Amino acid sequence: MSAQEAATGLAQLEGFLLWQTELSNARREAEAFAEGLPWLTTAQREQVIEHYAHDRISLSHRMLTAVADRCHSLQDEYTARYHHLKRRLVLATLLTLTAALTPCTLTFLALYDA
Repeated sequence: MSAQEAATGLAQLEGFLLWQTELSNARREAEAFAEGLPWLTTAQREQVIEHYAHDRISLSHRMLTAVADRCHSLQDEYTARYHHLKRRLVLATLLTLTAALTPCTLTFLALYDA
């Protein structure tokens, strides 16, 4: 197993564990919400818990998707910016070398022709 595969596996495991925590938190919040409604029957209480937890999980999924999309967008933006700056640096280096070597080349050519 390569280091890249290991890192990918660990990232997937971390994501799985974080999502399981989110599911547990949603269920716990739903149960706490239902506790505040003492007039509900047992069946109604279960329905409220399921509905609340489902809505909470849907919200979490939408938010995580939005964050992931933004991360990809920023990564693309920063990659493009990096390549742009790299091109500018290479161009500036080449121009500087050209400017520095031009007098030497002219001097050499002048001495060679003489």
